Amino acid sequence: MVGPAQGTVVVAGGGILGLEIWERFVELAGGRDARIVVIPTAASEESFPENWPGILPFLDAGAETVRVLHTRDRTEADTYDFASPLQEATGVWFPGGRQGRLVDAYLHTRVHRELFALLARGGVVGGTSAGASIQASYLVRGDPETNQILMAPGYEEGFGLLNGAAVDQHLLARGREEDLWELLHRQPHLLGIGVDEGTALVIRGDKAEVIGESKVFIYDARHPVRRPRALDPGSVFHLGERTEFSIQAPAEQSRSQP
Repeated sequence: MVGPAQGTVVVAGGGILGLEIWERFVELAGGRDARIVVIPTAASEESFPENWPGILPFLDAGAETVRVLHTRDRTEADTYDFASPLQEATGVWFPGGRQGRLVDAYLHTRVHRELFALLARGGVVGGTSAGASIQASYLVRGDPETNQILMAPGYEEGFGLLNGAAVDQHLLARGREEDLWELLHRQPHLLGIGVDEGTALVIRGDKAEVIGESKVFIYDARHPVRRPRALDPGSVFHLGERTEFSIQAPAEQSRSQP
């Protein structure tokens, strides 16, 4: 299974995300009753006030409880007190920046472990751009200083909320359509997921739904044709079988009923 057995992972491709994506995330987190924690550590700022503008999309989408959690000290990130807001959270969101900063601060800390606990109780973890790539088991563009290195030594492990996968973002907007083939040439067992700007993939278990305004691309080194599979908004894809879900026509459904 690629995605979580319980809970949901949302990976967005960066750029301007439409209200549909924010509303889906808030809905998955519990709607008006959602308790959302935003972790903006991938960005370059040293501090983020409680009224940081990055929380506004969640408020606009209907959430009433949104707080910011940030540190660059992995020792602090491994403490009960720092990570305690995650124990009550129903949704956690990672905005963009440099995913390597998230590795330095949170990988294998209590914060990291609390993400799995949140999913296990049915919550949602999401992110955009760097915050999307960090969700996968293999981390692309993990170098803290640049996004031009696809496979950065020392920064190739992500949070692993998506198993056996690698997520790239800004795909069409930055001309990255061929980049994941380089990774899959070296690690053909991985499933490559490329998400364009303004678009998100909503994943639970092996079921993945495309929402937003552009495309998601699936890269499979096992396929005999070296061409990614393009998924439009509304598409539902089975990540384990690497096939698109078929929708049974109403006439076929009525004929199949006893």
